[in-house]
Amino acid sequence: MELTPLISPNELLKLIQTEEFILIDASNSKNSKENYDKCHLEGALHVDLNSQLADIQPDVAIGGRHPLPSFIQFSETLSNLGISKNSHVIIYDDNNCSNAAARFWWMLKSIGHEKVQVLNGGFQAALQIGFPTSDKTETVTSCEIYQIENWKLPLIDINGIDKAILDDEFLIIDVRDEDRYKGKTEPIDLIAGHIPSAVNVPFQSNLNAEGFYLSPSELKEKYLKVFNNRSSENVIVHCGSGVTACHTLLAIAVAGLEIPNLYVGSWSEWSRNGREIVVSYK
Repeated sequence: MELTPLISPNELLKLIQTEEFILIDASNSKNSKENYDKCHLEGALHVDLNSQLADIQPDVAIGGRHPLPSFIQFSETLSNLGISKNSHVIIYDDNNCSNAAARFWWMLKSIGHEKVQVLNGGFQAALQIGFPTSDKTETVTSCEIYQIENWKLPLIDINGIDKAILDDEFLIIDVRDEDRYKGKTEPIDLIAGHIPSAVNVPFQSNLNAEGFYLSPSELKEKYLKVFNNRSSENVIVHCGSGVTACHTLLAIAVAGLEIPNLYVGSWSEWSRNGREIVVSYK
């Protein structure tokens, strides 16, 4: 049976008694590794966004702040986590899955890994239902090298964005918050604003007031309206550095729609390459 993209905290709690799985803490907020060492969901292994889910380069203008790692690097990460092609992987973070949980989910789906889910509501939601926690060093079960051939989910680069902004058949979605999109503020990158023709659909709008994803039917209605009769192959999703964009790609998958293109370089790459920038808050 095909797994749903999300798993609820209660479903995860029941799963402890019935099935083997690999639980991953992908939190990447401030002091996340130290927080993990002090308290994580029992059995969870930690993965680091900067060193394991990205291959950060000295020049951010090439690929942005969080370019994808090489297949060799990612294969090594998976092997070090004990993840094989048959592993059931469940990922959470401490920011409603908007930090790196969705990015890791996208990366696994993109290499063809089928048994992967994200914990809806993340770390905080699991704590609320009394999921056991630990401060112990978790043991990794060794496994064979994970062979990776290519990224199977659609990607687009900065040259593809150049073409897309001139083609009305394409839709570029910027998932950053409204103030960053409009250029009112920019707390991370060097220049504020957005890519020409991009529309703003903040990733936070994928969640309800309790921090859980909206229902599949609500998300489907939402994104069919956003797509406006465009096929997913003509939709591009980006953020600041290709991480929170995956939160929206996950939402689209939850909706039962085809996963669109991810622009990994995102605003961090675009804004450093002399491309046109739109500021719209004035």
